[in-house]
Amino acid sequence: MKILKNLLKSPFFVIGMGLFLGTILLALFAPLFYHIDIHSRVGAAYMNPGGKYLLGTDHMGIDMFSLLLEGLRSSLYVGFMAGIIATVIGTSLGVYAGFKGGWVDDFITMVTNLFIVIPQFVILILVSASMKEGRSLSLIAFLIGLTGWTWSARAVRAQAASLKSRDHISLAKVNGVKTVGILLLHILPYLMSYVFMVFIMQTASGILSEASISMIGLGPFDTVSLGTILNQAMRSEALTDGAWWAFIPAMILVTIISFALYLINTSMEGVFNPRLRK
Repeated sequence: MKILKNLLKSPFFVIGMGLFLGTILLALFAPLFYHIDIHSRVGAAYMNPGGKYLLGTDHMGIDMFSLLLEGLRSSLYVGFMAGIIATVIGTSLGVYAGFKGGWVDDFITMVTNLFIVIPQFVILILVSASMKEGRSLSLIAFLIGLTGWTWSARAVRAQAASLKSRDHISLAKVNGVKTVGILLLHILPYLMSYVFMVFIMQTASGILSEASISMIGLGPFDTVSLGTILNQAMRSEALTDGAWWAFIPAMILVTIISFALYLINTSMEGVFNPRLRK
């Protein structure tokens, strides 16, 4: 409760959480008040915003606001799924490496460094380009999470290594608690605030990664996301035609989500890290 009160005192946290919750509420509840139809042509190409269609139409005459809502839900889904996968992998490896030390730590660190050497975006491009079919939202989220856990593993490993020499860990070892029990009951609870911050940034990274690969035409098939909206706008030369509503709203949403998550993470780091508060 005290932590929540400290967070609510931070303007960064209030602004970031307000923006992020606003996008989630828009994705969840806007369809209740605005009929979504992303498969039917409702007018001419690039109709101006206004009237019945709040953001006009795209290059095929489809309601742009409907596409935006559908794309927002898809991008949030990818972000959350990729964030969960990357956080679970990174936290598990980082905690285990930091606690065990020795050759286990060296091996996991070597694997982590190997993944870091090859940029995540390059791996995503190569894997996505090799798939001629079956690129679903879930698969894209899995690939992003599977390739984006490295920095979180290194960060969590450092925290776990600093905890393993504490008295309660030594007492647990003396009492015969096995490694899994020590990790789950005596180390991980002390890292939950840090793990949550890792999840926040992994979610932001997942949304940006999906938008990036979709924007260059390597996103999910037959699914609308904020990235695919930007890709369609580029392919149909919306900028040349002056149809700003075909790409600027999607860019704004990606920016707002990423900025909001960054503010949340920054405020949490200020609360959980006493040195930053000083």
